[in-house]
Amino acid sequence: MGKIVTLRQLLRIRRALARKRKKVVFTNGTFDILHRGHVEYLAAARALGDVLVVGLNTDASIRRIKGNGRPINRNADRAAVLAALQNVDFVCFFGANTPGRMIEMIVPDVLVKGADWKIDAIVGREIVERHGGVVKRIRLVPGRSSTAVIERIVNTYLRLAKPPRAARQKHSQRTIDVE
Repeated sequence: MGKIVTLRQLLRIRRALARKRKKVVFTNGTFDILHRGHVEYLAAARALGDVLVVGLNTDASIRRIKGNGRPINRNADRAAVLAALQNVDFVCFFGANTPGRMIEMIVPDVLVKGADWKIDAIVGREIVERHGGVVKRIRLVPGRSSTAVIERIVNTYLRLAKPPRAARQKHSQRTIDVE
């Protein structure tokens, strides 16, 4: 079994980890275009326990949440990139808009979200706290987001696709000599 697992596999893994008294950390997201902010966030999350599980939105759930233009990278690609990270132990897809059901089923010891989330808005908080777990918010790296990366790529592409101003002026000054 690799790092990318089904929910059924994850439940078996969770029971085995509980028997070994391993602290399981859970976070979730779309992780569409992985960037430095994601890497630092996942490293900080992993440092809070023994095993990091990432709940990954399916393509369909991302489209419902973010619109038809997303995700840029599809399920298998996003999961493969996350699974390649040293700090990520397991990746499991969820198709709902939130990971509430997954959290309810695995009951992590630590639930992690970015500091941009208000504590009361973190899905699964009550379940985790009711079972003696903790909820942590991790400070995000300023200016790092998939949306910012997409915007930078689009703006760079548009700038490069447009001829330089001097070339546009030269082109518009051409005259045709007719004899």
